[in-house]
Amino acid sequence: MIQKTISKIVRDAYVAGRRLVAPLMGFPGLRLTGSTIKLAQQNYGEHYKVLRMLVKKFNPDIIFPLMDLSVEANALGRYTVFPKKDPAIVLKEHFDIAELTMQKHINIGFDARLMGYVETMKLMNIGLPEEVLKGAYVTGPYSLAGLIMGADEAAMATLLDPDKLTTLCEFTTEKIQEYVRLLIGAGAQIIFILEPTAVMLGPVQFEQFSSRFVRHINDSFKYTDVATVYHTCGNTMHLIEKMVDSQVDAISLDSPEAGVDLPRVAERVNGEVILFGNINPTGHILRSKPEAVEKEVMQLLKAMEPYSNFVLSTGCDLPQETPFENIEAFIKTGRNYRIGGTICD
Repeated sequence: MIQKTISKIVRDAYVAGRRLVAPLMGFPGLRLTGSTIKLAQQNYGEHYKVLRMLVKKFNPDIIFPLMDLSVEANALGRYTVFPKKDPAIVLKEHFDIAELTMQKHINIGFDARLMGYVETMKLMNIGLPEEVLKGAYVTGPYSLAGLIMGADEAAMATLLDPDKLTTLCEFTTEKIQEYVRLLIGAGAQIIFILEPTAVMLGPVQFEQFSSRFVRHINDSFKYTDVATVYHTCGNTMHLIEKMVDSQVDAISLDSPEAGVDLPRVAERVNGEVILFGNINPTGHILRSKPEAVEKEVMQLLKAMEPYSNFVLSTGCDLPQETPFENIEAFIKTGRNYRIGGTICD
């Protein structure tokens, strides 16, 4: 088990001269079992097989399920489409704030698909090696609000109808907390809070409609051994301090191609939180040869060497078609690198 936060285990590894290696790689595992996204996300036995095969093949320090931003919205009755070979999609539909009166009474713990993720976590906790940390994803409060009312409508509401959006974010926060409690009960050691939609907000709106609610989620289980990671896609350089102010244990950031300068972020946060990142998931690791992946990973490791609060990861989930040899290059380079610039074969 991890300690109070993930900070200790990351810093202990640094003292020992190494880094934790934790690519976000659920989807490529489908090719190891011959499964599909639809099947794995709706059959927790198949989902677990995918994750078990990923651990067996790559031996990461942390394993996460297939990333899915539709789980909570679907559990709340939003119109969701389930393609066979692509992630589920929450389609835009009319939303009336009056719907919350009924939806507040929905117990999302009775939703079959959401509980499939909880059951997957139970199997991960029972069947995967103890030394591999088990993570889980939940949708962030603002992103879930955007799925419910529409992303464009949510963005406009930050300025034109902030009270309505605040009410909705209070509701989404409550439902996310219900889901988090189920995941922790199933054995989750790390909760990744996914807020991709919030990257379009300015710092003031980000705090008003995302980070203060993430802080509330974090506070609800801060006395457990479970760590929280705040993940936002895109260029978040203008939001770093607001993410840190939510008092999460770690932040997960997108790639340099998205505009994120991770060493500069490390200087700004001054060791307050752990940094996950930030190899481009659609760059060399998807399109190039292992040698290019190794070079990119080495450059990041060297750039981050002065900072003890770093976990080698990807800027977001790897695409399903990511070559296995490139994932192996990522893992091997990170695993063999030693602080001081040496390589351990």
